Amino acid sequence: MNNICIIGAGSSGVTVAKSLRDKGLTFDMFEKGSDIGGMWRYENDNGQSSCYASLHIDTSRPNLGYSDFPIDPSLPDFLSHAQFLRHLEAYADANHIRPLVTFNTEVTAVTPKGEGWEVTLSTGETRDYAQVIVANGHLSDPRTPEFAGQFDGPQTHSHHYRTAAPFEGQRVLVVGLGNSAVDIAVDLARRAAHVTVSTRRSAWIMPKYLMGVPIDQWSGFLVRRMKLPVTWARRVMARLIRLGQGDQRRFGLPRPAHPMWREHATLSQELLPYIGHGYIDVKPDVAELRGGKVAFTDDSEAPYDAIIYATGYNITFPFLNKDVFDPGEDAGNLYRRMVSPAHPGLIFAGLVQPVGPTIPLVETQGKWIASLLAGEVALPDRQGMLQEIAEHREKQRRTYLGTARYVLEVDYSHYTKQMKGDMARQA
Repeated sequence: MNNICIIGAGSSGVTVAKSLRDKGLTFDMFEKGSDIGGMWRYENDNGQSSCYASLHIDTSRPNLGYSDFPIDPSLPDFLSHAQFLRHLEAYADANHIRPLVTFNTEVTAVTPKGEGWEVTLSTGETRDYAQVIVANGHLSDPRTPEFAGQFDGPQTHSHHYRTAAPFEGQRVLVVGLGNSAVDIAVDLARRAAHVTVSTRRSAWIMPKYLMGVPIDQWSGFLVRRMKLPVTWARRVMARLIRLGQGDQRRFGLPRPAHPMWREHATLSQELLPYIGHGYIDVKPDVAELRGGKVAFTDDSEAPYDAIIYATGYNITFPFLNKDVFDPGEDAGNLYRRMVSPAHPGLIFAGLVQPVGPTIPLVETQGKWIASLLAGEVALPDRQGMLQEIAEHREKQRRTYLGTARYVLEVDYSHYTKQMKGDMARQA
């Protein structure tokens, strides 16, 4: 029996498994579905993927790959979900990960037992482990707003959206202005009669390209080459974007009350042109559902055939009792964004929302976790962990908006330096 359990075989679980193997550590790894891939496997039979047919990754190719397994440079700047899945499969197979996964097996309960954990499987079997690594993602429990009134047509969450085909010729309302909302609105606009985007407080719209160069490569240049602090770099980016694409208010998108560097901007090359061509219009928050119509907070009203809520996700881990780990309270209170101070044998991978690329960040998390479990990185005592968490939360409050959306927010550059510094000091 191995001492380590990994839950989930998506991009997070796979890179953690690879790092553990590199340290000579053995583990059991369980995946609810029939193959690796997590959210990147379209129509994944584990039921947790939010992947839609037109999905492309917002991180450009040079910034996306694993450090020792770069992405084929012949691929486009922004990979589709299918292209990234093939890369993930190649990475897993090159590191012989797939044979180590127990597929079609769900973890139904993780319960403290002595100094370790009892893990219950969907087969009814229980196994004991010293450490449990939770790597099954946090984008699978849709959060849907409650509005006054009733709507007569179909309503769905973006988690269940796949293609625009069911909305052919319809008037569709998309609620939300994040990346998924904007992607789906543009995808719908190619086949629907008309699309409206409703936003409560608006968002800064950032193009995917600026002067022909992917936007994240500009950010990387300012931080890595020019050595600017990330908040300064984001201020510079805000000015460059304003110069390159103009004032978004001209397209009916209000400018948020906060500066661009304080939020997770929405990336889209197509939204503003689609608004400019009249395929999409913008409305404020929904005030009331009125049968076949929707009323908005600006006192306007319009008819719709369907509503799609792109309103984010609840952080849930149904296999963990809330007295062990309460996502609402504990998700933002992990040492180094990974370790539970109350239960140091409970470790999370990928429970972050970075300003910067997610895939290589979680790769570094995997290396940190492997170093910890190999005895090369030591945890501080509980008070030391709580102090580190408090410092991180204070930095969050100074930098980002004080909303639930930013509880998982990290700065890629700063956070990576922290983890690499831990590993370097021990070495």
